[in-house]
This record gives sequence, structure tokens and C-alpha cells, in this order.
Amino acid sequence: MFAIMKFAFFELEPWEEGYLRDRLQPLGLSPDFEPVFSTSRLTPKNAAEYASQEGIAIFVWTRVDAELLTILPRLRVVLTMSTGYDHIDLQRCAERAITVCNVPHYGENTVAEHTFALILALSRKVHHAYVRAQRGDFSIEGLRGFDLNGKTLGVIGAGNIGLHVIRIARGFGMRVLAYDMKPHPLLAEVLGFEYADLDTVLKKADILSLHVPASPTTYHLINRETLEKVKRGALLINTARGTVVDSDALLWALEQGILAGAGLDVIEGEEFIKEERELVNLPVAAETLRKVVQTHLLLRREDVVFTPHIGFNSREALSRILDTTASNLKAFLSGSPENRVSAT
Repeated sequence: MFAIMKFAFFELEPWEEGYLRDRLQPLGLSPDFEPVFSTSRLTPKNAAEYASQEGIAIFVWTRVDAELLTILPRLRVVLTMSTGYDHIDLQRCAERAITVCNVPHYGENTVAEHTFALILALSRKVHHAYVRAQRGDFSIEGLRGFDLNGKTLGVIGAGNIGLHVIRIARGFGMRVLAYDMKPHPLLAEVLGFEYADLDTVLKKADILSLHVPASPTTYHLINRETLEKVKRGALLINTARGTVVDSDALLWALEQGILAGAGLDVIEGEEFIKEERELVNLPVAAETLRKVVQTHLLLRREDVVFTPHIGFNSREALSRILDTTASNLKAFLSGSPENRVSAT
């Protein structure tokens, strides 16, 4: 049993504190265990207040990097309330013998459903119709969409979320081509889709949907070279990670008419938009400013539908995240960490 007494939860909504307290109570924790609950992100600016913490639970907006870790000398465990963990410097954590755990399964169907919300917003011009109706204009000129039935969906990354997207697509009567590094022919047979190489998926898909994790191998997977292979007039949907798509190349593809539209729940540089007020009075790298400008250019386009990283954000998914986080804490305290992630 680990003798960890000080633990802090960050980036919580107000209701989540009560929910977590209810989940922690049956764990039989030591009376000296001192949980702290905060709605704020943990940053180098406020980290000194939490220097005594031995464990933290965070979401994706807290960056656990070398600077933050230096301010938290007693840290022994980081629980991220997300599946992705590219916001955590796993190598530095390993050097400090800090255990890192994630929530590998919580919202496969949730993100898949949001993927289709973006697809339908574009295919049926829902966003244009809404804005027009809000102005009191009920004309339908320019609002003609297209059927999903009979169209080809290209799924890049047929993991847990991608497979749920495929299942929904088949319900719409779509043909599905999938690219994945680890194909499962039996799943393809059962769900009624085909595996193909990346070039084939790019060339034949009417709609491309991204479901790969952020990693060095997927950084700018969608770039000018790959976009040049895309079927002209296709839609691009990204509910994965912003770094998977090169923003420069995406702007170019939209301007050239290669892509007819993009549905984005994530976007390269989204973290800088959230911190823009902080950037105003700080010396900022030119690359950071470039990404902020790119992001604003994309968001102002009429052929782009953007949601602010809410693909995961359903009541049911959030409850599953908190349940798994409490379970991860219990497992760590018992000396047998679960859902552990590492740099290798």
C-alpha cells in the first residue's frame, strides 16, 4: 500500500467534486488522505500552491512538462482524465519514477456520435441554415445538401472509436474504407467494411474521418502531400487530435476546392487560443503566433464547422471518466497501478 496522503484534482466542473467524493468514500482511504478539488488548470503560475501534492488528476489542458514537474518535487502519480496523454512528458515522469495512468475507454460511442454530428452539419448545411434562420431569413437557396446513403466514408484509424464510427456509417448505408496499421479482417467481415492502404482511402472517400492518436508518427499525417491525393470535393472530419492535420495544408486545400469543407472538434494550436489573453503581455515564439493566426483563419471560414474539443463531452462519458479515475487512484494506492502508460 502506497502511503500517499496529498492528492489534487484539477479542471473539474463544480458537480464533479461531489461525484468524486462519493466514489472515493468507499475506497477506505486513510483519514490523513487530503484530496483537493479545483476547477482551474494546473500551470507553472499556480503550481507552487500545490508543491506538497504527491498525486494529481488532470485533463488535457494541463501540460505536465519539465517546468511543471520541477515545481512539484513530491509528485509520484499523474492520473489524466483522458485517453490521450500527449500533454504529459512521459520521459521526464519516468526519470522521476512518477506513475502515469489514463482512461483508455470511456467515450468510444460518444466521440463517434459527435463525429456524425459534424458530418451531418456539413452534409446538410445545418450551420448555414441555423445562422440564416436566426436572421429571420427562411429561404432555402444555397442550402441543398447531399445524402450519406451510398457515399464512401474513409476512416483513418480503425481502433475503438473508429470502429464505432464505422458501425454508425453502415447504419446510414455508407460504404466504408478503413486504413489502420493493425487490420482485423474478422471485424471487417462482421461490420461490413474494407481495409485499404492510405492512398486508396484518400482517393476514394467522399468523407474522411480521423481517429488516430497524437504521436510522432501521426504528426501532420494530413499534409499538403496527402491532401493532393484526396478526392476533389471531399469533407475532412477531425475528432482525434489537432496535430494530426497541418493547418497550413488544410487552409490550402479548402482554398483550392480540394476539400469542400471540414468538421473540426480539434485544431492545431487550440491550446494557444485558450491562452490568448495570457499571450498578449508575454514574449511569444513566432511559431505560436503563426498557429494562432492559422486557427483564426480556419474558424472564420464558412466551409468549416468547429466545436471546441467537446467530442467527449456527454454526461455518460464524463461519469465513466470519473469512475475510471477513482479506480486508477485506488489501484495505485493498492500498489498495483492500472491503465499505466509509458514513454516506450
